[in-house]
Amino acid sequence: MKAVVVTTPGGSEVLQLQEVEDPQINEDEAPSKLSEKNVSRWKIGDQVCALLSGGGYAEKVAVPAGQVLPVPQGVSLKDAAALPEVACTVWSTVFMMSRLSAGETFLVHGGSSGIGTFAIQIAKHQGAKVFVTAGSEEKLAVCKDLGADVCINYKTEDFVARVKEETGGKGVDVILDSVGATYFQKNVDSLNIDGRLFLLGFMGGAVTQVNLASLFAKRATVQAAGLRTRTLENKAEIVCEVEKNVWPAIVAGKVKPVVYKYLPLSEAAEGHLLMESNRHIGKILLVA
Repeated sequence: MKAVVVTTPGGSEVLQLQEVEDPQINEDEAPSKLSEKNVSRWKIGDQVCALLSGGGYAEKVAVPAGQVLPVPQGVSLKDAAALPEVACTVWSTVFMMSRLSAGETFLVHGGSSGIGTFAIQIAKHQGAKVFVTAGSEEKLAVCKDLGADVCINYKTEDFVARVKEETGGKGVDVILDSVGATYFQKNVDSLNIDGRLFLLGFMGGAVTQVNLASLFAKRATVQAAGLRTRTLENKAEIVCEVEKNVWPAIVAGKVKPVVYKYLPLSEAAEGHLLMESNRHIGKILLVA
């Protein structure tokens, strides 16, 4: 099969499309081209998408059966590739762990990203008031079209002040953040009493100082996690919850994949450059 290979340490130019061996299949795994194995739910020819642990820049992939999802009705096989990672990330962090519920307020930074565009839609569908930050009016307009209630340009506005203004001085109930250090204290200052801050990454640095008194005063909860390091059992639980709670919203047309551009596998390097430019809105998909 063909797969994108990191040929040597370096920038995106080291990503090269090469012929490699097919992935090895364990008894509980479903390859992208199904064969006979110890998997009962799926059969050869089923259209599926999956939460991967890596290896997705390829024509074939093997994945534990518990991480496989049916392609939602009304979504193309190609667009379905945009769903599992963001759906599992957002549902596990915002809903399973941070317990966002109807009537609460939710702030997602990077509202025009793949995570952000999905989070806006599912949070709105679940009855939350959605706040977003993004770096251009074009991106904010897309966020608004997806259902965001309050759109903040972080380049021209102080998001803490705007959040306080829009919430009557209270702050928001849940924040989803991938910036990290440079936003940490600002995020804490933006929380409501009993607010929950979830960290997905640290693009703005991993080390910071924090006023611990502000955490005490707000009875704040701070959590952080990714998907890749979770156990197979935990991933299967998340996938099950996503199929039960998120897939119906997608089938109903309330949540849609937002895809900025499709690129062939051979142009993986161009895809990385596009992502690094921060011009994109939503997902960039590689098509085998």
